[in-house]
Amino acid sequence: MNVQATISKLEEMRLTGFYRAYKEVIEQGLEKKFTLDQVIAHLVDAEWDDRNNRKISRLLKNARFRYKSFFEEIDFSAQRNLDKNLILRLQSCQWIKQKEDIIITGSTGVGKSFIASALGNQACLRGLKVIYENCNKLFDRLILAKADGTYIKEIDKLGKQDLLILDDFGLKPLEQQQRLILLEILDDRNGKESTIITSQLPVKEWYDIIGEPTIADAILDRIVNSSHRIELKGESMRKSRKIHSISNANV
Repeated sequence: MNVQATISKLEEMRLTGFYRAYKEVIEQGLEKKFTLDQVIAHLVDAEWDDRNNRKISRLLKNARFRYKSFFEEIDFSAQRNLDKNLILRLQSCQWIKQKEDIIITGSTGVGKSFIASALGNQACLRGLKVIYENCNKLFDRLILAKADGTYIKEIDKLGKQDLLILDDFGLKPLEQQQRLILLEILDDRNGKESTIITSQLPVKEWYDIIGEPTIADAILDRIVNSSHRIELKGESMRKSRKIHSISNANV
């Protein structure tokens, strides 16, 4: 058996996990200690793990999260009004498979984007396609896309995501083009894929922010009635972290 020729072929075929595991088997003489079935299973597992890890890395990179946040870092302090049981249920990502949505509201700095990013990160770890978008920047980009002819491509890309995170919705009243863009995005995803929307405004004020009663009704009907609701309270987490940092510096 020409081991070096086999290794070269594995490299050429980009079977990197298989390649590394095969080299380890040969160098450590593991093929003499285990059955053929065990060796093959080890090599296949190594290749599967390598591909899965690369896929997750690619998904996380493409998601462009605002925060690199994880479920283990979520603060469930009582003053935040955060339902731990709900959050832990959402961790399974079953809600994404069921094409459900989430609305996260609360004042500035309470951790809306952090929790949305943690939910998105968990989805990536489950092999799901996610993209994070700041609402105002997304609207600006899509308005420009209408002008340069790339709008359909951009909308199609958003529609293909298993989870779309729309962050900081409602910072200012929507203009007509923004209303129509938001309606098209939500209409494409309604009942097909999942969406998270974060906002400083309570949902009851969204109608006025959207404007144009007919469009506002259509948008709210597609996102509000069937969504999981997370209403955060308490002081700014940024303020708490700053105080904590100052206290540590004075120790």
